[in-house]
Amino acid sequence: MSVFYVLLLLILIASLIAIETRDLLSSVICIGAVGFGASLMFLFLRAPDIAITQIVVEVLGLIILIRATISRDLTFISGDREFFGLVVSVVIILVVFLAGMEVLAGLGRFGMPVMARVPDAASAAYIEGGLEKTGAANVVAAVILDYRAYDTLGEATVLFTSIIGATVILRKEAKEALSEA
Repeated sequence: MSVFYVLLLLILIASLIAIETRDLLSSVICIGAVGFGASLMFLFLRAPDIAITQIVVEVLGLIILIRATISRDLTFISGDREFFGLVVSVVIILVVFLAGMEVLAGLGRFGMPVMARVPDAASAAYIEGGLEKTGAANVVAAVILDYRAYDTLGEATVLFTSIIGATVILRKEAKEALSEA
């Protein structure tokens, strides 16, 4: 659990850097680090479906933000990098790597469901009494539409909002390019 707290600390540091930095691209990269850290935390909390959704939303969001930022904030790195910045970058990458390795080690052997290790997991109740309690045609429909309907609605809303945001930003850029030509 100590890696969990270190990861939480790194997320907080990346959030503060994203807020305080003047460089837009650095801010976007820090936001990406926060999202990646959040997805690792979801894996620690044994919520792989939410972790996958977080990664998808994070990748789409980063693509949109980098596309919008690159044209507005052209910053060139010249000269030598600071030694302190390099050391901090290497330490952050190492801690994230170690957190990821601990998450992967905690998942167990390949093919063994994580829920099989937890005796009173919700998944066992879903499988045993899902069809009788919900009247659904299959267990997957019972879980998605009855037990976790609000969660599924939230995930779908986040995905559709990301797609609409990408369309709006990219469409505006395309209209400007057409009007200039």
